[in-house]
Amino acid sequence: MKIHRIDHIGINVNDLAAAKAFFVEFGLEVHGEWEAEGAWLDVIVGLENVKTSCVALRSPDGQTWLELVQYIHPTDENGVQQTHSNTLGIRHICFAVDDIEAIVDKMKKKGMEAFSEIQNYKDIYKMCYVRGPEGIILELAERIN
Repeated sequence: MKIHRIDHIGINVNDLAAAKAFFVEFGLEVHGEWEAEGAWLDVIVGLENVKTSCVALRSPDGQTWLELVQYIHPTDENGVQQTHSNTLGIRHICFAVDDIEAIVDKMKKKGMEAFSEIQNYKDIYKMCYVRGPEGIILELAERIN
């Protein structure tokens, strides 16, 4: 028995269209869109009468797959909870990028919040944390040659 790889990362969102647009603008590509419901899904996710809409996004190299999921039923009664980078649990997704300055400038113009200015980490990486739609935290890392 062995683990091969992480297959995908699922992100639950309230506004699927806005989250999709954000990640497409960021540079990911739509790989598929679908709706899912039925007893099999209820059992898998541990809820009743589940109905979802989903968008699969891939990085241009095909290595990374994000699955955006909107629960049409049941919805999360608490809504979006803004978290901090030190909140326990899965907290951010890191993307290796080229030209971090251009990406951050472009995304700021689209309303993305940066936690701080881009930082140089030991002359190995330029890095920063940014917040996308619905509180999603992304880390951007550009390797310094």
